[in-house]
Amino acid sequence: MQILGIIPTRYASSRFPGKALADIGGKPMLQRVYEQSKLSSFLSHLLVATDDERIADTCIELGIPVEMTSDYHRSGTDRCAEVSRKYPEYEAIVSIHCDEPFIMSNQIDILAKTLIQNSNADIATLAKFIESQDELDDPEIVKIVFGNNQEAIYMSRHPIPYFVHANKEEWLLRHQYYKHIGLYGFKRDTLLEVAALNVSYLETSENVEALRWIENDYNVKVALTDYDSIEINTPQDLEDLMSNRTNLS
Repeated sequence: MQILGIIPTRYASSRFPGKALADIGGKPMLQRVYEQSKLSSFLSHLLVATDDERIADTCIELGIPVEMTSDYHRSGTDRCAEVSRKYPEYEAIVSIHCDEPFIMSNQIDILAKTLIQNSNADIATLAKFIESQDELDDPEIVKIVFGNNQEAIYMSRHPIPYFVHANKEEWLLRHQYYKHIGLYGFKRDTLLEVAALNVSYLETSENVEALRWIENDYNVKVALTDYDSIEINTPQDLEDLMSNRTNLS
């Protein structure tokens, strides 16, 4: 299976404008995402998709393949869909967030293998064990439940499932909860279809894009990862990262 990796990137972030170009140990964050993703042995080609000339110019200077897109897209998924139309030779597309500078190539490999090994999978994504009560209670961490066939049933910012007959402090002892890791792999036709769907009620309620696909009966296969991605969403996130990592190269 020929797989295209796309890093959808925008400049106009409400919480951290220009974060894709933020310096992390002498490299713009986007460069780190590209270099980490490039290590995956499953990607046939990797590029950046953006609507911003500043980001495109940086990519050109660094020798990173880049495609310009419309500036009307609602999400990175829509941006990936536009670019995928230019590359019909690829059977699957992996969408890689531009705000995870230390993404592990192994995560991309797991995602790609999930698509390759499951012919009935329309979409693949990742999940990781939740290890603390703080994670379970944090609405910024999306929780995911899936069936015995590893197909996603629902995602929520609320802890799911809810245990009626137990105190909340006991929930982690009674059940293995999972957090969603926002890396997605799509069969090409599926990507084009979901990008054309209207925003759904559940998606709007939870502010979780993947619920649009689940609500429309797409098969979202869930694979497990041991690695917890570090997202940079605010200047404070970047400051915290730099204070905790002293050996960046």
